[in-house]
Amino acid sequence: MRILLVTGKLAEPLVREYGKGCDVFVTPVSVAAFLTPELIVRYLKRAGVKSEDYDLILIPGLVRGSAQPIEDEIGVPTFKGPKNAIDIPQTLKALKEGFKLSREKPADELFSFDALKKVEDIRNKTRNKRYIEKALKKPGNVLIGNLPAGKDFPARILGEVVDAPKLGVEKTVEKALYYLREGADIIDIGMVASEANLDFVDSIPEIRERLKDNGFDVPVSFDSLNTKEIKRALDCADLFLSVDEGNLEELVTEKPVVLIPTNQREGFFPAKPWERAEFLERLKEMALDLGYRIVIPDLILEHVPHLARSVTAFQLYRERNPDDVLLAGVGNVVELYDADSVGINALLAGIAKELSINLLLTTEVSAKARGSVRELRRAIDMNLFDLPKDLGFDLLILKEKRASEWRFEPAEEVVEARERPVELEPIYFRIWVEGGRIWVNAHRGTETVLTVVGEEPNAIIDTILERFEISPRHAFYLGRELERAKTALNLGRSYVQEGELFPEFYIGP
Repeated sequence: MRILLVTGKLAEPLVREYGKGCDVFVTPVSVAAFLTPELIVRYLKRAGVKSEDYDLILIPGLVRGSAQPIEDEIGVPTFKGPKNAIDIPQTLKALKEGFKLSREKPADELFSFDALKKVEDIRNKTRNKRYIEKALKKPGNVLIGNLPAGKDFPARILGEVVDAPKLGVEKTVEKALYYLREGADIIDIGMVASEANLDFVDSIPEIRERLKDNGFDVPVSFDSLNTKEIKRALDCADLFLSVDEGNLEELVTEKPVVLIPTNQREGFFPAKPWERAEFLERLKEMALDLGYRIVIPDLILEHVPHLARSVTAFQLYRERNPDDVLLAGVGNVVELYDADSVGINALLAGIAKELSINLLLTTEVSAKARGSVRELRRAIDMNLFDLPKDLGFDLLILKEKRASEWRFEPAEEVVEARERPVELEPIYFRIWVEGGRIWVNAHRGTETVLTVVGEEPNAIIDTILERFEISPRHAFYLGRELERAKTALNLGRSYVQEGELFPEFYIGP
């Protein structure tokens, strides 16, 4: 296929490098984003490009407007390529595989849209009534409340509301709704260790109804080691965590229960992977003999330095019991590791996919774990594909997939920047973030004269400039701080005016 890549003067070297095998047409415009379809038509006609010269024309993804006028005038099918030259190889590869480009949307946006559409197609398939009925007749699948789970369904996320009785009904519902909007499938009510809160157990039906009123008819699981609490909850929850050797005989139910390889009353927990797997197998057989109908083993995912042995226990158990539905508590690992949760959640979701761990329990107690439900949801979606790479969507937050070689030739005169003394102005500003928005107080002396609130730095700075006369240096300062505040919001980080947004950490060139 003869392909012509259209670009501007500044991007020419990159387009030639990444577009090997294609012809490159360089317009007299410096920046490709300044091109319009009409300008491209004019330049191509002036250069004598004819319909028989090429099979396809790709214009920069940053060009505004449709590529249709170019195709109409030149007679060659014309589409939008990617916004960045670095993504040209992926675009050319997709073309060879039959991927359909757009005349209106940049290619890289289409990759993301196409991948997410495939994810939604898989989800819709597993929501189909006939599919569910057929899957539930096969080993390896169970029904938790109204939610099917198992090897023929995407992994399900349990969002745990930790110490729910301390929060009370209102805050528990608020936290649960947050988890559901972030992508949780099941709400786990976490009780307070070493306390009996039977009155709170009685409020679970109210919590469930409040969730339904907000559009979420989802299963509710109950997480407690207190036998009295679990017995009280048998009629109002759909899944029970955690049943072990110590309370097994007291809690016989037809509802699903999660079995853990412990005896909490005697302080017993087998550390070696094979011992843990064998103990849980015996416990499962005991439970089924007692009359339990659905048991879901949890080998207990431990934090570092015991993570490897617990993963090994899961692997041993899965090899010996290919049809069991399994649960793993990934939040335990995230909460006890001072590293960004994004990568940890992605890795654990990948391990869960490989070992067919069907239920993932997490929480967001500490600030560093904030966003874990959303991260797990994205990781699970990525693992619906054979290889979670080059999908069009990812979990890259602070690092980038490919380094951009964005640079320009300097002018003949190059000067070193130097800071000059600044005179303080009578007006000054204090910036903070709250409720997903940026807030700015304007102060004159000790008086707060105005508060500006918004989501976008440009809107806030424009509003400030309408109301106050400030120096260009002051405006630059505000713009910088507002952009840092926006970045903090996007990443779920705290923001303190003039404070460091990220710690100093050398990661190499």
